[in-house]
Amino acid sequence: MAALFWSGVILFFCLIKSNDIPTINVPYVDKAVHAVFHFVFTLLWFLFFKKKLDTSNIFRPLVISFVFSFFFGVAIELMQKFFTTTRSADVIDELANLSGAALAVIAIVSLDTYKGVMDRI
Repeated sequence: MAALFWSGVILFFCLIKSNDIPTINVPYVDKAVHAVFHFVFTLLWFLFFKKKLDTSNIFRPLVISFVFSFFFGVAIELMQKFFTTTRSADVIDELANLSGAALAVIAIVSLDTYKGVMDRI
């Protein structure tokens, strides 16, 4: 399952020793990475929940995947604070996570709206 695999990828990269991560000297690149992680996370979990709920309506799986992304991000920040020695919790990381999740919501709603318009043509 792609959503579970991607969750593992995020966990791995967010919890490994920070000195094991290559350094890129681009300002705020780590925030962009957080946003991309949670964009893909929210999209994949949306697809999972939509299939499991067997619904044509996107609202419920979209809300579930967005809220799940938020709490997953909070859990990772707490794990970084309490269970690692080279990582620290950062509220700005969580804002980046939310930005990525929000962009996924916008993309999903936009595609669903586009599909609805195209179905009427």
